[in-house]
Amino acid sequence: MAIHSDALTHVAPLWDGGWLRMARHSPSPNWGPRPIGACIDLLVVHSISLPPGVYGGPQVEQLFTNQLDWDAHPYFDSIRGMEVSAHFFLRRDGELVQFVDADARAWHAGASEWRGRCNCNDDSIGIELEGLEGGDFEEAQYQRLGELCRALQARYPVQHIAGHEHIAPGRKRDPGPGFDWVRFQGDLGWNPASFPPVPGPRPSTT
Repeated sequence: MAIHSDALTHVAPLWDGGWLRMARHSPSPNWGPRPIGACIDLLVVHSISLPPGVYGGPQVEQLFTNQLDWDAHPYFDSIRGMEVSAHFFLRRDGELVQFVDADARAWHAGASEWRGRCNCNDDSIGIELEGLEGGDFEEAQYQRLGELCRALQARYPVQHIAGHEHIAPGRKRDPGPGFDWVRFQGDLGWNPASFPPVPGPRPSTT
């Protein structure tokens, strides 16, 4: 993707090509080229944990790099042979891992549609949060997610942010009601039109 020369001074310290320097790099084989002329203007927020609800282990990274032992847990049999990836993975403690060059097409969205376009893999960047759909997320994740989104907007013409549940309704439910879109929108301070419709107040847990 072409970068305007007047932005190079700002972008260069953050990026080495499509690799973000503040992330740990763990290259995935699950990617492909973007279509010619693709405008990378959408960020898609996901959630994942393997096995579901178990945090801190190597399994998500192993899945995205085709190294997961399918026999290590009964749940893994239900995803046996799956070849997927995301551009970024944000652990509960805020560690950021990058699997795919952000200039390239990661395999994170599947059948999807947003802002009048189908096949969201073609022109989006996928961000996985370590978490369970419907569960809450950590302060460190919100802070690092904000940093990541700002870094992405410094390099790409990002105008839209959505959850997997929004681009594939009925098929996907992540990151789910535990993700605080109101807080996220406030943290970034971006145009509200960039976000999905904000849900109502979150139910009290007291």
